[in-house]
Amino acid sequence: MTPNTARIFRVAIIGGGPAGLMAAEVLSQEGVQVDLYDAMPSVGRKFLLAGKGGMNITHSEPYPDFVQRYGKRAAQVGRWLAKFDPQAVRDWVHGLGVDTFVGSSGRVFPTDMKAAPLLRAWLQRLRAAGVRLHMRHRWIGWQAGALAFAAPHGEQLVRADAVILALGGASWARLGSDGAWVPLLEAKSVAVAPLAPSNCGFDADWSEHFSSRYAGAPLTSVAITSLDAHGVAARKLGQFVVTATGVEGSLIYALSAALREQIAAAGSATIHLDLVPGFSAQRVADEVAHPRGARSMSSHLQSRLGIKGVKSGLLRECLSAARFADPQQLAAAIKMLPVTLKRARPIDEAISSAGGVSFDAVDADTGMLLKLPGVFVAGEMLDWEAPTGGYLLSACLASGRAAARGALAWLAAPMQAEDVR
Repeated sequence: MTPNTARIFRVAIIGGGPAGLMAAEVLSQEGVQVDLYDAMPSVGRKFLLAGKGGMNITHSEPYPDFVQRYGKRAAQVGRWLAKFDPQAVRDWVHGLGVDTFVGSSGRVFPTDMKAAPLLRAWLQRLRAAGVRLHMRHRWIGWQAGALAFAAPHGEQLVRADAVILALGGASWARLGSDGAWVPLLEAKSVAVAPLAPSNCGFDADWSEHFSSRYAGAPLTSVAITSLDAHGVAARKLGQFVVTATGVEGSLIYALSAALREQIAAAGSATIHLDLVPGFSAQRVADEVAHPRGARSMSSHLQSRLGIKGVKSGLLRECLSAARFADPQQLAAAIKMLPVTLKRARPIDEAISSAGGVSFDAVDADTGMLLKLPGVFVAGEMLDWEAPTGGYLLSACLASGRAAARGALAWLAAPMQAEDVR
């Protein structure tokens, strides 16, 4: 359903990330005048930085598996994805003149692995469609039924027929996602779940000796066993990095939601590392028990199992001297080394954030805030999270489209209020 074309409607979009830009595209294609506001000097800054090491657009795994990556919010996010699924994301990218390929992990990338060409083509299309971009406009709430912005030339009031909020979460504040919108919506009685780090590292409170020697060291070809969101032990193979205070990296990010919730409930979370996932427990036990002569245990482990460097350091860090000296206990620890995580790293260091506007606070069909008719929410502002691998971007794009469609349906309905409050 689209607005009555006899009248040109004006929609204000606040936030220039993927969700906001996608909403602008959908609305402008329907003849709506779109004004997009962002506090930063340019749009898509987090999008560009996220793509610096290789722009991961979406994932090629089977659609039912894809949707389940959104965990407890799979049903809600699935409503967006049903109308803009991973293949639709690829088709959309191709429509911008950018080719894609599927990597060995199943992740989908632009052929040149870069985000900048995609963003340039996208902005060119938006400007050609009449979308107006207003940079350095920080939204500060509502005044007398109008949107209020702190702008380069002073405070500015804007009236619109509808508003789409796409302000992101609270990770990487220097790029614009600072969570400053939370008190503005809470003041309007909109329910907001506390923002929390997602796809983040964790502190393990290493000793100074271990930290000084191994901070920055990668752990490749390891497996982690930990409790999933349902309290069931799950095992994942991958890699991560030891930091000065704890751990971070792709394998840790994949577990971050469950780990964060365990820490919140119990004060800490314990993961178990398999330092040699290619060897069976029996093989490890046999190699550790093999006579070592005059060699130290560290030299013995390196010779028989290839355990050296940070892996050897972790065994020393996490085991008592007595356990390290006992062949049976040492062999068991090599396959299931307990590492206690104390806290998530600060949200501003996280790749993304959890929490946000409660789904109970929005209309399920349109994304409109129940407390604020004519105001729609998209992207990471809503209370969902997902692992890295293209899932975050896919959901943001799909939610931006959903919010735009919701705004179009609302504008097309008769007797709408003149001002959005």
